[in-house]
Amino acid sequence: MEVKVITESGDLASRIAQMFGNVIHQGHGSLALVFLIGIIFGGIIQYTRVDKFEKIAGFSMLKDTIVPKMLFLAVGLTSIALYFMIEAGWAHYHVKPIMWQGLVIGGTIFGISMAIMGKCPGTGPISIAEGRIDVLVGAIGGLFGGLLFTLYYDDFFKPLMGESLGKLTLPELFPGHEHLVVLIFGVVVTLIAILIPKVEMFDEADLCKLPDDQRPDKE
Repeated sequence: MEVKVITESGDLASRIAQMFGNVIHQGHGSLALVFLIGIIFGGIIQYTRVDKFEKIAGFSMLKDTIVPKMLFLAVGLTSIALYFMIEAGWAHYHVKPIMWQGLVIGGTIFGISMAIMGKCPGTGPISIAEGRIDVLVGAIGGLFGGLLFTLYYDDFFKPLMGESLGKLTLPELFPGHEHLVVLIFGVVVTLIAILIPKVEMFDEADLCKLPDDQRPDKE
């Protein structure tokens, strides 16, 4: 038993070291660039207020459309920009294999968790920086979840992932028309973002700070 515990601890330390090694050698740019991108990302999240519980939970209840509008717009624009940056050799990505069983199970758990917490992995750290204790507790739980996934991946989680169907991207389904497919996809998704009606679920804590004549929920 003691030998097994020591072995698992060593395996965990090796995985953690490998994780840091992968990040260091992925060529994301200098620390200053990564830090600047983080500031810009945080500013966008703050401006759009999608770090608020009402934004993501409201989207789950179909009472707020800010999150899907932002996501569709981001996917539409960046899919075009990123594809041509990769074609020009200015960027790169790592395509993950398709595992339908794991995607369905993981996506379901992820969606339920987002609806309950009203946060996602991107907005969570920003909420923690704002002093949200509930999100901090959720993040700690997520770290423990990642630890369990790492320790029991081979014995329990890997079989749940299902068979790998290989790495595939949308342009590869239309050989010879890759550029056109990317452009059409990006434009269509961007138009969807624009056409989705704007509906907001307001944060009562924010509304209470406003005079009654300035509260948008009492117009």
